[in-house]
Amino acid sequence: MIDELGIRDLGVIAEATLPLGPGFTAVTGETGAGKTMVVTALGLLLGARADAGAVRSGAKQAWVEGRWLVAEDGPVAERVAETGGEIEAGELLLGRSVSSEGRSRAVVGGRSAPVGVLTELGEELVVVHGQADQQRLRSAVAQRDALDRFAGAGLLAALTDYRTAFTAWHADAAELERLTLARDERVREAVLLREALDEIEAADPQPGEDVELAERADRLSNLEDLRLAASQAHMLVSADEIVDDAPDAVTLVDGAKRHLERVVEHDAALAPIAEALQNAGFLLADAAAELGAYLASLDADGARELEIVQERRALLTSLVRRHGSTLDQVLDFGRTGGLRLVELDGDDERIQQLAASVDEGAVVVDRLATRVSELRTDAAGRLATAVTVELAALAMPDARLTVTVDSEHEPAVHGRDQVTILLQPHPGAEPRSVSKGASGGELSRVMLAIEVVIAGTDPVPTFVFDEVDAGVGGAAAIEIGRRLARLAERSQVIVVTHLAQVAAFATNHLSVVKGTDGRVTESSVRRLEGGEREAEMARLLSGLAESESGLAHARELLELAAERATSS
Repeated sequence: MIDELGIRDLGVIAEATLPLGPGFTAVTGETGAGKTMVVTALGLLLGARADAGAVRSGAKQAWVEGRWLVAEDGPVAERVAETGGEIEAGELLLGRSVSSEGRSRAVVGGRSAPVGVLTELGEELVVVHGQADQQRLRSAVAQRDALDRFAGAGLLAALTDYRTAFTAWHADAAELERLTLARDERVREAVLLREALDEIEAADPQPGEDVELAERADRLSNLEDLRLAASQAHMLVSADEIVDDAPDAVTLVDGAKRHLERVVEHDAALAPIAEALQNAGFLLADAAAELGAYLASLDADGARELEIVQERRALLTSLVRRHGSTLDQVLDFGRTGGLRLVELDGDDERIQQLAASVDEGAVVVDRLATRVSELRTDAAGRLATAVTVELAALAMPDARLTVTVDSEHEPAVHGRDQVTILLQPHPGAEPRSVSKGASGGELSRVMLAIEVVIAGTDPVPTFVFDEVDAGVGGAAAIEIGRRLARLAERSQVIVVTHLAQVAAFATNHLSVVKGTDGRVTESSVRRLEGGEREAEMARLLSGLAESESGLAHARELLELAAERATSS
């Protein structure tokens, strides 16, 4: 529950602290004093959208802080720990600021956190009912949610099983539809891919072959120049016969060596030079042999060989143009294309598997949906009976509530049921859906009756009601107050009200007080007890806080509320 709420510079409230605590807290005040700012403050702490217009005029930012008492081993504590926040001695501090420029910041357990975390925590901590929430009860979704909350753990377990099966079945059905619709396209892709792979396989390109062929083509294109250069080089290095009395290099080097050998005995310094010339002769002889071998290796029919090479290069170029930008990419395409072809060829088998899975899943979904519908139908009768009893206690003695479950719809994530809450306000009247036939006052009481009944199976730590008594008065208002007091026996209840008949049942009465210095209006919050509470009750009853008759009526109402609360 929320133990204390602090507000600063929100709307007309400059600064206020609301001591809340367990039980039933009523918040009252004059029109325009800022009662709704209490609900706005709670909404901000629960992740509601920030509105810069709610910042008090002249202030830089509004700040709201709430101190909650929570279990240290529950889901709230676990989520707080995930954000890095802390809960100390069972106390959780939540904070929210809104700047005049519209920027917002959230604090959870002493650490900054995304505003979405407040929303998640709020779903575990508080249920808020305002005018908009009463109208929400008119929606089919809200009516189904109310029934599901009442049905309790049994339905929750069945619904969880159903949703797991439905999600798997729906995913298989979607994939089956996708594959079936794309079947013709897959066939075309497989045909083209198979043709491409056959073409690549027939060509049998090898890694680096394009580079090797380019080098061979260059060699063959310059074959005569290569032969002439090699022949002349061979002749100059080691000729079979002397041409124009010009000795070859081998002869010259050998001659130089012999000249030195004749005199080397007279000067030892010539020995290494002679040895070097001898080695040079060996190297020249090797070069001559290699040139001879090179000349012998040159193709006799270079033109035919070049034609063959160019044809192969053209084939590889064609492959690259159709299947990649380089030969390496063509080779990669050949490898990955085979895997893709296996995948495409296997789609027919996958379609058959999915079709069988979808058929089996449909049977499971139908069985589980039927179970969900049975549990909802059973709970619908019990909810209708219990709420009808509550409506009788809320000054609607002749009203009768009916909850119908129509299970003839297509399966969806929530099942296949459409839940409708019907209200028959008096005998002889046609039962009509609360979405169409209930007045504002009737809707308020139906909503409260549903919450009182549901609280028995799905307890909520804190309820906040804003103007739950709209459109009612007199005896009906007294019964609303009594039912709120009854709800407060199991949960914390905070009610913003303008009716003394409702506020009389509160165990904690707070008043939003408006003050002004002639220039600026400011509001604060005070806890009322004794004579101050009687005065506020008199003001709510007659508009006159100090009227003797009003005060007497207020005391009488408080006594009546105490008696009825005790006897409820």
